[in-house]
Amino acid sequence: MATIARDSPLTEITLRRYEKPYELSGRSLVKKLCLSLGLLQPGDSRDIIVDVLAVLLSKRHEKSVLSAEEVKRLAIEYRKLHTLPLVGIASSNVRRQLLRLRSLMLVEKLSNNYRITEFNTLHDAFTEKVEQFLLPSIVGRVKEYLQEADKHFTAHQSQQSH
Repeated sequence: MATIARDSPLTEITLRRYEKPYELSGRSLVKKLCLSLGLLQPGDSRDIIVDVLAVLLSKRHEKSVLSAEEVKRLAIEYRKLHTLPLVGIASSNVRRQLLRLRSLMLVEKLSNNYRITEFNTLHDAFTEKVEQFLLPSIVGRVKEYLQEADKHFTAHQSQQSH
């Protein structure tokens, strides 16, 4: 029986452009950031990732590293503060959201604790990790696929014309 290869990306990133963030602050600013980074889908009501990121951002200036359970506890407090329903706060889901933030290299894990990467600014982390490292590797691979498609279909076209 033949094995069917799964089309699983090695790396994936979604970026969206919204209006400038002028009158946004707090949770609404973090929510728009998550939308911009593809961490949240437009219209998605399951938005615990917003609270997870907000909690980590709020602890960055203290240079605090947090366990997943501490992130969960603080995210619950943050949701209560904003009178939001306590949905998506299972420990397994909080860890999954931390993993998603780690995949964008905005958050790092140090011996089962989490922090904003190197307690850096998000801007610097994004520039260094995503813009200068992740995007060029993705764009480079897409260009390889473009070149192969051009070669294949050019060769295929010339074979058909003979």
